[in-house]
Amino acid sequence: MLFMQIVSIFSWKIPLGEGIEKIIDFIIENFSGPIELFTGLIDFLIENFEIFIMDGFPISHLIVNIILITIFIYSRKKDKKVALYTGAGMLVAVFIASFFYGFELIYSMGHPFLVISAFALIAWTAKSYRLAIFVVLGLALMWNIELWEEVIETLALIITAVLVALVIGIPVGIIKAHNKYVHYIVRPILDFMQTIPPFVYLIPALMLFGLGNVSGTIATVIFAIAPPIRLTYLGITQVDDEIIEAGKAFGSSWWQMLFKIELPAALPSIMMGINQCIMLALSMVVIASMIGAGGLGEPVRLALSRIDIGLGFEAGLGVVIIAIMLDRIFGRNE
Repeated sequence: MLFMQIVSIFSWKIPLGEGIEKIIDFIIENFSGPIELFTGLIDFLIENFEIFIMDGFPISHLIVNIILITIFIYSRKKDKKVALYTGAGMLVAVFIASFFYGFELIYSMGHPFLVISAFALIAWTAKSYRLAIFVVLGLALMWNIELWEEVIETLALIITAVLVALVIGIPVGIIKAHNKYVHYIVRPILDFMQTIPPFVYLIPALMLFGLGNVSGTIATVIFAIAPPIRLTYLGITQVDDEIIEAGKAFGSSWWQMLFKIELPAALPSIMMGINQCIMLALSMVVIASMIGAGGLGEPVRLALSRIDIGLGFEAGLGVVIIAIMLDRIFGRNE
């Protein structure tokens, strides 16, 4: 009798799947307002990043773009002359393109010629002329084979997903490094997020945010957020004790210790986390196309459904070009 009771206990199926469904239904029914607000925010970011790169801005925004790129280059090189020469070079590129394509191009940042020139200049000043040549050849190839819009949409999706992942991930990593209870709570969650198949992310994202770029971006954020958290935590915890003690000896506050000692010392590890976040976000491009995300994942999905080897190779090559470009620009010098 006791044996039968034990057998019946183990034969009872735990309603885990039903419980998850009820949780998702509860969230949809009770938090539809915040979900719609968050969906609108992500959609707004994606659309504006696409406009920023491709759809065109008035000349005032073009000048702002050049200034932002110049500041970025100065932050990488710490050389005012290099940054200023790069900004001047971009202006020259604008006028050269205007001469060939018409002066109305001055009012647009979206022409492929200018976008390729901007990325090439960033690659040249951030790394080397060899990377700049690769960027020019790679992006020009995507323009030539008529995948330029997909490339821009992919970049917009990646930028949005990476920004959201970093805004959440780096602060969580900092808190994780300073609070052991947060560390113990977050660690198994990250283990779960990094081991579960990426396709599983698509189901709740689709139910909560609907079909389109937003759900694909959210799934990408979940997939790519672990490295910034882990590597920010690792970088801060590996700061030398002597440096920490020196900061305390000079009477540094918690914020001064964080921003002037810990984060600068942990910067190489944090940058590696950013690099890995970008690579993981890019690896989700094809998978996210299954729930309506655009970009280069869409032609890959179409090529798979049609068994179109040529289209699949072209779109896959585009993903490889973007991956190498971003990895070399934001990766560590070797």
